[in-house]
Amino acid sequence: MTTKQAHFTAMTEGTAEDWQAIAEHMIDHAKELPKRIVAHLELLRGDYGGFTVDRLEHCLQTATRAHRDGRDDEYVVCALLHDIGDTLGPTNHADVAAVLLEPYVSEENHWIIKHHGIFQGYYFFEHLGLDPNLRDQFKDSPYYQACAHFCHMYDQNSFDPDYQSEPLEFFIPMIEKVFAQPRKSLYKGAMDAA
Repeated sequence: MTTKQAHFTAMTEGTAEDWQAIAEHMIDHAKELPKRIVAHLELLRGDYGGFTVDRLEHCLQTATRAHRDGRDDEYVVCALLHDIGDTLGPTNHADVAAVLLEPYVSEENHWIIKHHGIFQGYYFFEHLGLDPNLRDQFKDSPYYQACAHFCHMYDQNSFDPDYQSEPLEFFIPMIEKVFAQPRKSLYKGAMDAA
């Protein structure tokens, strides 16, 4: 871990050396992202929100189902993190998860996570006086069927207190792999150079 620090008090005063020090810290900080993700997933433990399993168990079941169905590590990690935004964005949890995942996953997997909340509504919106077919506004998307499949096969059925899901520790190597290097980032070139 680097101990260098910038010396400016306003960005307009920053030098190349200042920004090199900051870039080195960004690299160190990025390496710790998997640990912070796991810690944030732990915040879902014990939060039932009225469901039969807590939010962490729901995420574990969703990821376990995807893993047992032969999905690749990236997809499984997306399944695991799909509701990680519940604590910080209860009204837009899918957006929170999608923003976290976007630099690290494929366009399709990002789209699935970003839209899963509306697609999941197919199974319950009618009970809240909403249109269960709100997802149909995305019918023209090339990822429509993939998102519908994710919700049907892995998400909507992962509230089973008797299901034997894998523990969070099982998924840590997959999290580390997916978050090892962003596919795209505003800072990617600068971080590679540092």
